[in-house]
Amino acid sequence: MESDSAFVAPEGVYSVTEEHKPLQVTTHSSTAAQPIYQTRLSSITIRFPPKQSASPGLAQFLGANLTKDLKKDKEKDKEKEALIKERPLLEERSMSSSDTPEDSFSSPDPVATQDLSVSTPVEHQQYKLFSHPSISATKKKSHISRPKHNMRTTSSTFITRLHSVEGLSKTLAAKHGEVTFLFYNTGKAFLWIEVGAKAKEPLTRISFSAYPTCHDINPSTAASERLDVIIGFNTGDLVWFDPISSRYCRLNKQGTISSSICTAVRWVPSSPTLFLVSHADGTIIVYDKEREDGLFTASIPNGLTNTPHITINTHHPSPISDGWDPLSSIFVTPPPWHPEATGRGEKGMVAKNPVSHWRLCRRGVVDFVFSPDNKYVAAISEDGCLRVIDPLAEQLVDCYASYFGSLTCVAWSPDGRFILTGGQDDLLTIFSPWEQRVVARCQGHSSFVSSVAFDESRCDGRTYRFGSVGEDNKLILWDFSSGALHRPKLLGAHHPRPSMSSSISLAYRRGTGSTSQLSATRYHPAPSRNEVSTVQPVLVKQLDADLLTSLAFLHRALVTASKAGHVRLWVRPLVMANPSPRRRHTRGTLSVTDFQGAVL
Repeated sequence: MESDSAFVAPEGVYSVTEEHKPLQVTTHSSTAAQPIYQTRLSSITIRFPPKQSASPGLAQFLGANLTKDLKKDKEKDKEKEALIKERPLLEERSMSSSDTPEDSFSSPDPVATQDLSVSTPVEHQQYKLFSHPSISATKKKSHISRPKHNMRTTSSTFITRLHSVEGLSKTLAAKHGEVTFLFYNTGKAFLWIEVGAKAKEPLTRISFSAYPTCHDINPSTAASERLDVIIGFNTGDLVWFDPISSRYCRLNKQGTISSSICTAVRWVPSSPTLFLVSHADGTIIVYDKEREDGLFTASIPNGLTNTPHITINTHHPSPISDGWDPLSSIFVTPPPWHPEATGRGEKGMVAKNPVSHWRLCRRGVVDFVFSPDNKYVAAISEDGCLRVIDPLAEQLVDCYASYFGSLTCVAWSPDGRFILTGGQDDLLTIFSPWEQRVVARCQGHSSFVSSVAFDESRCDGRTYRFGSVGEDNKLILWDFSSGALHRPKLLGAHHPRPSMSSSISLAYRRGTGSTSQLSATRYHPAPSRNEVSTVQPVLVKQLDADLLTSLAFLHRALVTASKAGHVRLWVRPLVMANPSPRRRHTRGTLSVTDFQGAVL
């Protein structure tokens, strides 16, 4: 059963049902020496409304006047849309008149934020994380805006070519039910495909003059008539793109705010406008897609400390008293239009990008992800550190060191209990941010780990399934259960875990820490191999391809991508209807619809 297009996992056989190979492009001498960036994957599932089919012959037979009924339905729909458009405007007005600047920035406690979310709409609460009602009041809108420029008729040299399948609008209009779209970058191209479609040609292929390096889709605004996609480039440029309407808008044009390579981009959960971008210069910048680029120069901190693995002293915050220590804090530069920088007096100042600017470290930020409850950000960097950040307070919560070398990928478990990283030490490391310790390390790769991801459908709060791919061309599946781990011999009952003596971390914020820890360091050194349990893989699949760079778990498939843009969809095994699955208590819950939607 094992072959290059199939493998056997404990739950059954995974097999390739769909492949998208990169197009052969003639290599020019002027571009041959330019680097090729990793292929990244982004997916979204859209529910298209069912189509209403009406037969004139049947209507005449029944004596019904369908045209009048349709007109009445359209009028009712317009009235509903008008009410929906007016509702957020009224909510925004009530918010801006009742909230004060202190209300927006004085509560960094995540517990307080959770209490406020009961009576406050999620969109407005998340939007208040980085913006301000008094500043954004001049740009109140009753609907979500769309990109301004038409990509098909643009004269911009940044976009060199746009090719869509014939009859794309009719194809999308004819769809109904759930449809999964996949986006990925390869070379200087950005592609949009439909998962499971009969036609293997991409729906849209865009060629740029720069290299796309990262992208993300906004799930809070995704609908059958629009998609908000942010694309980051090696030049620092950003493109806000709607593939359905083929409209776009450029941000950070020609590196106005930052010319450093975009390494990752993520929409702020439940926000229709805000997104975060990490750069290779060690920064994360907050943007608003509806704002124009402003004149901004980030402050440069003084007194940077040395690398953590060599000279850091965990008993002292920093060797330079007035300097910035990237192991204990992040350096925030508020722009002139930021509420904390302008104050209440300058009400007429127009808010522009960036919304905020964070400097995490001296080395590049590789990737970052939001926690499932949207309260924290886990960021990894080339200095070998995993940083847990509170985006509301714009503060560093905890900082963990890798065993060796840089960290290369990161993922948060569906229930928020664990953070998973891969690195240049060929290891996967499982962190428990609430317990402030390394729970386990996973050994199986023989080269750098490229991508990690949790399989939500096989995570039940006790056992966690996750996967990884690496530069050794191995696809590895892992099963992790904290209760089944063996305690390392060197950690007896009388030996406390070395990383538990942290500072104001997640444990302190949950009320389990002491006030005496406030002056301690947030930095956690890496424990030795003898102090941490080891997890072995449940499946190792050696693939015959170029370097694997990306991995993603979809509802019915597993997706892998190589550096050259070779994308494979591995269909999941058939779920049997006879065995009754155990009851699950997390987001990865099995239901009757999962068995009905099983793929043969």
